[in-house]
Amino acid sequence: MSQFYDELETRSADQRAADQLAALNTQLEKNGLGAIGDLSEMSSLPVLRKSELGAQQKATPPFGSLPVSNVAHYFQSPGPIYEPGGISRDWWRSGRAMYAAGIRAEDIVQNCFSYHLTPAGMMFESGARAIGCAVLPAGTGQTELQVQAAHDIGVTAYTGTPDYLKIILDKADAMGLKLKFARAAVGGGALFPSLRQEYADRGIQCLQGYGTADLGSIAYESPAMEGMIVDEGVIVEIVTPGTGTPVAPGEVGEVVVTTLNPDYPLIRFATGDLSAMMEGVSPCGRTNMRIKGWMGRADQTTKIKGMFVRPEQVAALVAKHDEIAKARVIAGRDGEMDTMTVQIEAEGGDSVAYAKTVAEVLKLKGQIEVVARGSLPNDGKVIEDTRSYD
Repeated sequence: MSQFYDELETRSADQRAADQLAALNTQLEKNGLGAIGDLSEMSSLPVLRKSELGAQQKATPPFGSLPVSNVAHYFQSPGPIYEPGGISRDWWRSGRAMYAAGIRAEDIVQNCFSYHLTPAGMMFESGARAIGCAVLPAGTGQTELQVQAAHDIGVTAYTGTPDYLKIILDKADAMGLKLKFARAAVGGGALFPSLRQEYADRGIQCLQGYGTADLGSIAYESPAMEGMIVDEGVIVEIVTPGTGTPVAPGEVGEVVVTTLNPDYPLIRFATGDLSAMMEGVSPCGRTNMRIKGWMGRADQTTKIKGMFVRPEQVAALVAKHDEIAKARVIAGRDGEMDTMTVQIEAEGGDSVAYAKTVAEVLKLKGQIEVVARGSLPNDGKVIEDTRSYD
């Protein structure tokens, strides 16, 4: 039995790029945008943010102006934001992540993601069905009933949040019931090393994936557990927060995703999450690019002296001076007063000119610190709030 879900996972970089470009240009045509000649030209396309999508949906419900087709389900996320769902094979591509976690057709999957309004339950249901598994659609809560069902049916695999599996296992111990879980594909929360080890001690291989309600699966772990491999049905870019400008490999930035799902063509959708691209390919043999996984949120909007400072304003500040490589706004406190320090990575430069630009762009005055190139932290932050709210 193959260790790979399909042949797409082992394509050459050139073949993948050619296939993705062809699929992307089809998506661009559906969205009324012109074709591009190379994936490197994607940065010229506009970024779509969730707030913009929400505004579009309010103006033209339920899905805004996007050319959505073949809708079988309507889902709602907080906002509210509405997402379509399809019933074609592995519509959200979750099967690939589940297969990488070791789940196979002979498994019975206890799916503990919610089936209520949000798409997570159906995402993993469709992935399990694509692999050929039977599914116990457990959803959330009613732990004693879940334990009893897992025992009686002989469930062997789990999908759900990382921590709920422990709740099930602990309840089973309390009830004196032995469960057969051997594999788990988790998401929707942090899988801490200690929890992963606890599952391993119980004989359960637990791997995590990264996805969103809008986009479906974005990236997933393989048994190599060296970063997350990007799904074959999306194009991932890492950009400077508040912009659409790609960062250098290894730099932390915002995750921007383009789906190649013809039913729901999202182009350069900003997730608001931070990550970084990893160089090389996974030792498991899958050849797509890897990211480091979820590294925080990119939406660092902060109120200073009664005024909101946004990541896109910091990006605009950098763009005003060619010699500036990066900038970081630090919100602090002096007694009962807010303070603002703007650290600017540049070779030399005129701090007086920078102060003037800061006042123009951020609408606030602050202390300017010119620092050497490469000295600001590689954490994706362009706004740092050091104030204590205890």
